[in-house]
Amino acid sequence: MNNKKAIIIGVLSLIGIIVFTFINPFAWNDASERSVVQQADGSQFVRYNSGVYYAGFFAKITTWPNQISVSYQDSVANMELNDGTIEIGKVNIRFGADATSAAVSGIVQYILPSVEEEMLAMHNAHKTPQSLVTKRLAPYTKECLQSSAQMMSSEMHYSGGRSTMAQDFGDQLKNGVFILKTSDKIVFDSLEGEKKKIYVTEPVVAKDGSIKRKVSSIKEYGISIADAAITDVDYEQRVDIMLGKKIDAATKASISKQELITAQQQALTAKAQGEKALVETEYKQKVQQTVEVVKAETQVKLAEQDKLKQKIAAEAAELQAKKTRIDADAEAYKNRQLVSSGLTSWDKADFEMKTKIGVAEALSKVQLPAYYAPGNIGNSNGILDALLSTKLLDSK
Repeated sequence: MNNKKAIIIGVLSLIGIIVFTFINPFAWNDASERSVVQQADGSQFVRYNSGVYYAGFFAKITTWPNQISVSYQDSVANMELNDGTIEIGKVNIRFGADATSAAVSGIVQYILPSVEEEMLAMHNAHKTPQSLVTKRLAPYTKECLQSSAQMMSSEMHYSGGRSTMAQDFGDQLKNGVFILKTSDKIVFDSLEGEKKKIYVTEPVVAKDGSIKRKVSSIKEYGISIADAAITDVDYEQRVDIMLGKKIDAATKASISKQELITAQQQALTAKAQGEKALVETEYKQKVQQTVEVVKAETQVKLAEQDKLKQKIAAEAAELQAKKTRIDADAEAYKNRQLVSSGLTSWDKADFEMKTKIGVAEALSKVQLPAYYAPGNIGNSNGILDALLSTKLLDSK
């Protein structure tokens, strides 16, 4: 009897475990997720907090990530939810100004609603993350990308418009897609060297200065943007060819400009060096001229000093000669007086001879100048001429 009772209890326990396993009213919510719970009576609620919670018997639970990342980086789409990310494949865009196309890569992180009513509305509209991405997030991402590309050309994008496009993309993701208008404009094509008509697409501006936008399809459910990035833009082949030509042309122009600058600098350097050499030559010539002038002036002054010395010496010799002649005249007068006082003819002849010898000896001792220019002194032929004549005769 006891064995039969134990068997019944065991069977009932097993049945209870099996039933509890399949109709367990308790559930677990992870910290990176939220759970939408639909109970047996049809009521719904959202579990945001992590941990165990009571869901109710026969409740249906749908797990959603707190954030869904829409990636558009691979060539092929993969709609499996992998670590909160769904790959939709690269997005093709067309630049509005020149009608060229490109394949864009990047990623957008969407934050799902934090308000229960909005979360339930989103869940009831899409049921699964894949449905939300396919029907709402992926189309919205593509629309924002294409709208951003419409406002520029591939050349504008390449020439510094990447940040502008990324900024416009993020702005439209957060606040709604721009309402655009298109107008034509004449521009100069630097590659072909001619004017062209292009079409410019710009946002429509309201009277208050704000940009007019479409109603955001994600704000309807309280979905917000955590982050958005454009990681790569792969232009079509003809754009690459065109950009290659423009890069080559710009490179050649830059090289030509640099060569011109170099040539101009070399010319300026050569001119400066020539002017420097000319100044140095003129300076050396002036120095040489100055030396020659000083030398000539020195020679003139020396000649003048030498001439002055000779003149002084001549005057001194002449004075000396005058003194000697006066002395000789005085001596002759004295002797004549002696003769007149009673000398014999023999004594007189001897006296005259001795007198002339004495005068000649005196004159021979006179120092004459090395250079002498004959001339007249007073009304006679000059005492110095007579002395020189006597001197020259004695030297012979």
